[in-house]
Amino acid sequence: MGLSNLGIFHTIIGIIAIIAAIISFRKNGKIGLEQPSGKIYFYGTIVTSLTSLGLLKHGFNPGHVFALFIVALVAGAYFLHSKKQGNNKSRYFENFLLSFSFFLSWVPTINETFTRVPIGHPLAKASTDPVIGITLLVFLLLFIIGSVYQFRHQRKINSAINS
Repeated sequence: MGLSNLGIFHTIIGIIAIIAAIISFRKNGKIGLEQPSGKIYFYGTIVTSLTSLGLLKHGFNPGHVFALFIVALVAGAYFLHSKKQGNNKSRYFENFLLSFSFFLSWVPTINETFTRVPIGHPLAKASTDPVIGITLLVFLLLFIIGSVYQFRHQRKINSAINS
């Protein structure tokens, strides 16, 4: 497995960000940037994404593209959160951007974890292994279900505000 110091730091911050997002989902039905758990997710995701750029085992790769895209997603969500406070329609996009960033974070996470753990006999031999594809499909379905839930939940909040 042999992680560098940057790899260890990246992994720890990434785990903290994932835990914070899950806590925020459970408490608020979304990653709420107004909540401490949402802020931890936001900053942890930025740090994790940027530190991934320094992990160049095989040079610049699709995981790095994901990282840059994830930074753009959370930055867009932060912009909507901070600059469009009174715009209720913006909450739909903010929620989607944060949830999509969370989902995309799982793509390299699952790939790296399944091809490394357990040490000596990883769950997958390569990123093309079916177990990775099936796991990502399950996460995609969870993302879709979660997005529909968030849309409906936000619609109720917006209706209550507008009435």
